[in-house]
Amino acid sequence: MKTLLKLMLFVWTTQGFAQIKSAESIGLKHIKTLYQGDTVDVLIKSKKGEEFKKKPLFLFFQGSLPIPLIIYDGENSYPVFPFQTDSLEIDYHIAIIGKPSIPLITDSKTLGTNFMYQDPQTGKTSTEYSKRNLLDYYVDRNLQVIKTLQELPFIDNSKLVVAGHSEGSRVACKLASKSKKVTHLIYASGCPLGRIMTMIQKSRGIETDSTQIAENNMEYWEEIVKNKNDMDDSRGDTYKAMYDFSNPYIEYFKQLKIPILVCYGTKDHSAPYNDYLRVEMIRQQKKNFTFKSYIGLEHNFSRLTADGKPDYDKSNWDKIANEWWKWTKQKK
Repeated sequence: MKTLLKLMLFVWTTQGFAQIKSAESIGLKHIKTLYQGDTVDVLIKSKKGEEFKKKPLFLFFQGSLPIPLIIYDGENSYPVFPFQTDSLEIDYHIAIIGKPSIPLITDSKTLGTNFMYQDPQTGKTSTEYSKRNLLDYYVDRNLQVIKTLQELPFIDNSKLVVAGHSEGSRVACKLASKSKKVTHLIYASGCPLGRIMTMIQKSRGIETDSTQIAENNMEYWEEIVKNKNDMDDSRGDTYKAMYDFSNPYIEYFKQLKIPILVCYGTKDHSAPYNDYLRVEMIRQQKKNFTFKSYIGLEHNFSRLTADGKPDYDKSNWDKIANEWWKWTKQKK
């Protein structure tokens, strides 16, 4: 997720973008609801002319970082979703939920590295965001959002597709294990053994005898486990957030009987653990899983350049979203 916006190579441009005032100005519905006293922003993308036609909900959970949903730069606005929504719009209303305590609409010039929103007073990540940047907060909040959205007259509740990428895949997986409303789960670029394992795998690929970076990860993990409820955000993510997102998710998969699509790039640091998940589900003869490994693609579904860096000029997000749509149409 840290580089997700760099993948957004296409730009929506219409007259008046320099004066973006609302989600409606870029063709989106904006739903506001409350959760534990917090305002929750939800954006819905629908096929033009079918904004109020009754269709099921396709709910997308984005990855980590406090990034606003609508970011504009002069006359241009970055897409809200990392993929073209055309195919999904045929059958669904597509929704995305904003990050807690982060403005809905923001000028890119005011954002920090990787388009992260920073507290204007401190220049750091908002403490109010850090207090809420927790797995269970997202799961419980999103369950309430689903209830709110399914009360809308244009939402068909006979089907609910929940898709998550990276950190969002973990939220989607746990949420699906808690809700009978979810009929299909898409788990993209997640690590079923938890965030810390992805960090260690990444370190193993670049460490040397002198650096031993993975040993630092192990020491960091020991410190987290000793202080797993620590909410100090001065180091970045709180220890509680790191601990919660590092718990293995494979047990949730074992519980689920709904159709599940697991997709990942083979050059993603989490790829070996998704391969393990696939082997384990085959061993258990679980028939509700579909696995799709994208050869040579990294975490955000780009190919790597000769020097091992993501080639953001060759994004595969649109292809993958189209395959998601086709998968949801299959009879299971």
